[in-house]
Amino acid sequence: MGVSKGKMVICQSGGPTTVINASLSGALREAQRRSEIDGIYGSLNGILGVIDEDMVDLDRERPEVIDAMARTPAAILGSCRYKLTPDDYERILAVFRAHNVRFFFYIGGNDSMDTAHNLARFADAKHYDLSVMGIPKTIDNDLAFTDHCPGYGSAARFTALSIRDAGRDTEAIGNVDNVKVVEIMGRNAGWLTASAALARENVDDAPHLIYVPERSLNLGSFLEDVQRTYDRLGYAVIAAGETLRDEDGHILAHTISSDVDSFGHPQRGGVAGFLCQLVRERLGLKARFDKAGTIQRSFMAAASPVDVREAMLVGEAAVRDAATGVTDRMVTLERLSDDPYECESGLVELARVANAERHLPDEYLAPVGNDVTDAFIAYARPLLGGPLPPYARLARHLVPRLVFGQSDERT
Repeated sequence: MGVSKGKMVICQSGGPTTVINASLSGALREAQRRSEIDGIYGSLNGILGVIDEDMVDLDRERPEVIDAMARTPAAILGSCRYKLTPDDYERILAVFRAHNVRFFFYIGGNDSMDTAHNLARFADAKHYDLSVMGIPKTIDNDLAFTDHCPGYGSAARFTALSIRDAGRDTEAIGNVDNVKVVEIMGRNAGWLTASAALARENVDDAPHLIYVPERSLNLGSFLEDVQRTYDRLGYAVIAAGETLRDEDGHILAHTISSDVDSFGHPQRGGVAGFLCQLVRERLGLKARFDKAGTIQRSFMAAASPVDVREAMLVGEAAVRDAATGVTDRMVTLERLSDDPYECESGLVELARVANAERHLPDEYLAPVGNDVTDAFIAYARPLLGGPLPPYARLARHLVPRLVFGQSDERT
């Protein structure tokens, strides 16, 4: 049995992604087909738009705008990181009652699923007929009970593209800039850092070393890894997760700000600089670092077609299921096969996924702790949405030397 006919509110939360608006587009398209939904509101700046009654009528948007959302990065409604207070729940329900809102959709990550779950429980306790659905989104790929998360495939494609180019750059000038460390986002999970491995076409391609937060970093072993790679190739490119820890559990990165968000998360950064300094001081090699920052999560030119399609899928599924009376659930992605790649939507209780973190499993990480396994490559490659653009390599047919002297001494 479905819920009462009424309006829906949809909002976006947390860090924006390349495909978060694709989920919004999918949800809006499905909502316009549903007789149970007689109005579509967008909450501006996440759940804050409901609290402030700052909402827009998405029914009045032109169809071409809704279509274009699927190829528009970042959160078009605006986002937030806000933990609800007890008074907020009363306020939200009052706003919903006033507008006859019977469907609520929250596009977000771990913390957003917690917010959605608590709101569903509150509405039920107040005997208010409300369907609450979570729509997954995170480049960290750390939501539990789903094969992967919308946003990850595109961020992984960006990571693979950028580290491949960083590798070519370092290879070209490795006799000057010996070591390159690329710092990659991901909070406490290494899914995005691991995706750097998808840049490789040959065994000597960058990245040569990959370090993720699921494994503590022995600094002595790290230096040995770098020296060994440099001795073999004449340069080294390293992918490093932003929250790497040493063997004592200390985060190597700096806390950029003393401020934390409403859920207690500080802003981290600086692990690449730390590792570069270590390489310079201990190995005497010149080391530089790249850190893309938030562009990793919202670079539309690197969008994965698979990611766009699946982001729309979870938006559509959330509305379709809500219209049949489903509530207090998050839409999941369930992989059916790797080759050919197939995926469908599923459901999981919000209570199970709220605030849970899914980390890289052991079978995806090399035992030595500086790389990923073939199992991870098989898991992640389909999510890129196709191969990376081909690059050239010279065959290097050497011209015979006819003049002898200084060049021979250098050799």
